[in-house]
Amino acid sequence: MLRNKADRPVQITVNLQPTMDGARTVAFNPVTSEEKLIYLDWVTKNRNRVTELSGGRIGYLHVPDMGAPGIYEFIKYYYGQLSKEALVVDERANGGGNVSRMLIERLARQWLGLNYGRTDTQANTYPDGVFIGPKVALLDEFAGSDGDIFPAMFRQAGLGPLIGQRSWGGVVGISNRGPLIDGGSISVPESGFASTQGEWIIEGHGVDPNIQVENDPKSLIDGKDPQRERAVAELMKRLQTSPVKLPPKPAGPIKTEKK
Repeated sequence: MLRNKADRPVQITVNLQPTMDGARTVAFNPVTSEEKLIYLDWVTKNRNRVTELSGGRIGYLHVPDMGAPGIYEFIKYYYGQLSKEALVVDERANGGGNVSRMLIERLARQWLGLNYGRTDTQANTYPDGVFIGPKVALLDEFAGSDGDIFPAMFRQAGLGPLIGQRSWGGVVGISNRGPLIDGGSISVPESGFASTQGEWIIEGHGVDPNIQVENDPKSLIDGKDPQRERAVAELMKRLQTSPVKLPPKPAGPIKTEKK
């Protein structure tokens, strides 16, 4: 009875017993796809597992691509975890795009000072939105295009090590030059990516991780994620030797002279 009812108002009658006495009507819009729900469940499980393994000290976020959805996911999870001591940035299966530079700029932002409200004990960094703790990035063989560039620049910016598998290796930018009469299209190579030394990089090879970890089939079937677990282990090791926390609020200044 729910066939062809997706994305339109549907009413169902529900009850604890198979009778109309005491029944109530619920209105909802059936979704057209479960893809976003499955993705949300996966991200939530990852974040909860990182919290569990680290005792709540490490934050987690996933960036699915370098377009609008990726920016939305970054904004959704980054700012709410600024008080965490360390951060796992997961870009596995990143579909690419063109906004990696925005994420790198935000993750690389350095704190230069602190600002305290009159009645607050928790400081805000200057500039705003700085994550001061250590970071690692997860990558795999399914991350490509701007999803290749992001981990390379993450490491180049000194943000932290890369953990996982070598990325896909396709960073030549293309543009659609118009549709063909048979319904196909032509994409023309338009740009390439090079290092600061003026050498072509990444294309045809990908980005090698600092720490190679394979998510083998048996581990995945068993509900494990060796790459995620290794990321937490590396950050916990960093926190043991070099904990990073904001200093406590200083005592209020005395502005009056003693007579």
